[in-house]
Amino acid sequence: MVYRQFLRSWFHNAARQKAREKLSEVAREQVQAAAENASDAAGEPDEPRLGLIFALRIESGGLEDLLDGTATTRGHGFLVVQGRLAERRLALVVAGAGREAAARATEALIDGHQPQWVLSAGFAGGLNPDLKRNDVLMVDRVSDTAGNELAIDLKVDPATLARTPGVHVGRLLTADRVVRLPDEKRALGGQYDALAVDMETFAVAEVCRRRQVRFLAVRVVNDAVDETLPHDVEYLLSQTTRAARLGAAAGALWRRPSSFKDMFRLKENALLASERLAKFLAGMIEQL
Repeated sequence: MVYRQFLRSWFHNAARQKAREKLSEVAREQVQAAAENASDAAGEPDEPRLGLIFALRIESGGLEDLLDGTATTRGHGFLVVQGRLAERRLALVVAGAGREAAARATEALIDGHQPQWVLSAGFAGGLNPDLKRNDVLMVDRVSDTAGNELAIDLKVDPATLARTPGVHVGRLLTADRVVRLPDEKRALGGQYDALAVDMETFAVAEVCRRRQVRFLAVRVVNDAVDETLPHDVEYLLSQTTRAARLGAAAGALWRRPSSFKDMFRLKENALLASERLAKFLAGMIEQL
C-alpha cells in the first residue's frame, strides 16, 4: 500500500540519521515506581518504549482501544496508560492542556520510561484551507507565537505524499490559548506560515531536544480553518480534573442552554478525529 510505503520510507530515513538516544541516568522516583508497578501488572519486562504525549483523554482514547495488556497509573497530575501494540511497548501520557503541563509530563515520561521515541499527538485547529477536518499533519517544524522554531528531522518523499490523500507535512504553531475564530485562524496561518495550531507540541519538542530523545509530532485536524469552536471550549480545557470539567460543562449549560448542541457536536467530531489519529499512529508504530 502507498500508505505503508510512505511510512516505511519515512522511518527508515529518520532512523539512519539519528544516533541512539541518551538515556536518563536517574529516574524520578515516583514516576519510575509507577512504571515498574505497571510493568509488573502487565507481566512484561521493563524495556525501552515509545512514549506519546496527549493533552486530553478523548485524544488518546482511540489508540488506547487498540492496546493489549493495558495498565493505568496516575501521578504528578497526569495519567499514564501502558500497553502493547504491534509488538511495541507504549506509554501514553495524558498531560492536560497547555505548554506547562506538556513539558512537565514529557520530563516525567523520559525519566520514568526511557522511551526511544517521543511523539506529541492529538488534535489541532486548521490554519490553512488545504487541511480539512480529520486530515493528518506530520510536523516538520514547530513554532511558537514568540517566534521560536524547532526543526524536526522528518524525511518524506514528496511523490509518495502526493498519493496519500488527507496527509500533509508542514509547520505547526503552538499557541498559549485556544484559537476559536476563522478570521484569527487565517491570520495566524499567514503570519507564521503554519498549517495548524495546538497548545502543546513546542513544549514537548523543546524538552526532547534538551534531553536528546528522538521526537516526532502528528496532529489530526479537529476543526478546519473556517469552523468556529464553541465559546466555552477554552474554559472547559482549562479545568484540570474530571469533576471540574463536569462542573464547568454544567455551568455552561445553565448560562446558555443552547451550548448542549455545540458540545454534543464537538464530542462527536472529537471521537471521529480520535479514531482517525489512532489508525494513523498504529501504522506509524508498525514501522518503528
